Amino acid sequence: MMCAKSRELSLPGAKMGADNSMHKPIMPRSTIAALIFALCMPAFAQQAPPIQVKENAPDRYIVEKGDTLWGISGKFLKEPWRWAEIWKLNQDQIKNPNRIYPGDVIVLDRSGAEARLRLAGAGETVRLLPRVRGEVISAAIPSIPALAIEPFLSKPLVIEQDGLDRAPRVISTGLTNVYLGAGDIAYVRGIGDSKASTWLLYRPGKALIDPESNKTLGYEAVYLGTGTIEQPGEPAILRITTSTQEIGLSARLVAAGAPPSNDYLPHPPKTAVSGRVMGVYGGLTSAGRNSIIILNRGARDGIDNGAVLAVYRLGETVIEKAPELGGERVVATTKLPDVRYGLVFVFRTFDQVSYALVMESSRAVDINDVVKSP
Repeated sequence: MMCAKSRELSLPGAKMGADNSMHKPIMPRSTIAALIFALCMPAFAQQAPPIQVKENAPDRYIVEKGDTLWGISGKFLKEPWRWAEIWKLNQDQIKNPNRIYPGDVIVLDRSGAEARLRLAGAGETVRLLPRVRGEVISAAIPSIPALAIEPFLSKPLVIEQDGLDRAPRVISTGLTNVYLGAGDIAYVRGIGDSKASTWLLYRPGKALIDPESNKTLGYEAVYLGTGTIEQPGEPAILRITTSTQEIGLSARLVAAGAPPSNDYLPHPPKTAVSGRVMGVYGGLTSAGRNSIIILNRGARDGIDNGAVLAVYRLGETVIEKAPELGGERVVATTKLPDVRYGLVFVFRTFDQVSYALVMESSRAVDINDVVKSP
């Protein structure tokens, strides 16, 4: 049930204006109301500075296929990650967040003294873009680009030391094949009486070492592909269905489960967080926009899925020397300030480690760069 007057929000910094475009009535959907209640301002954001509307923000925007909540927010706000705050509604009443669909209309109402951001309501007229009639669109738009993170949602990317030692393993690749690919048969020991039919194949990867403490926080599990059990037993027969790398002897298996939901909203961490970029997924040394980075902070540090962090280049330490005597005498040591240059969105969280997508970056993200609450 909707609360009275809960569909609007005053936004500072926008000028009054009029939209004289041609209009056509549009009817609301119950799913739109559900989304409105989802996009709330959390308690920890109440101390944040006022949200600023972009000078060139449109009067209204018709959601299109391929949009993201982050992208739509960026059309209206100078800080897109504050999407969850702009509605200031009752979070307790939402059951299913992120339900905005292609064709829905977001309105920046400039008719009053202060601008208001809302969804078009019953009987309201909105400007429509040309589109094919009769198209069936059922998928709600995601918070961030879904294709960039979906391959990482169901895989146990971080494992403890020796965490795969007791997992089922490939003991034979068949007659002559040394490595396997899609369509090949593998013989697997350790499946036992498991009822799982689909399995993920891995090999242990490199250690994840905290650049601050120099402690090992876990190990990457390198994903090799998937397979299905064609004949149970000891050994069982596994048909390789997909492969991203060559699959050889001693590859380990983990039963494929339902992937965790990626249905979350961008928000700042619940507590102040400061950490480091510990790695770039894929063994790279730097990352750009839409790349995956590994952070040395996780659930125990207050990080959860959807948390947005600012990324900084670590300031250098400058040693100042006296000009006399050839500049040999040190007179001061100064730590230069860290320089903020981007934003990252956490989408997969473990106890001490988390994975984040680079959303905005004016330069390459390097290992050992700093991440902080925005």
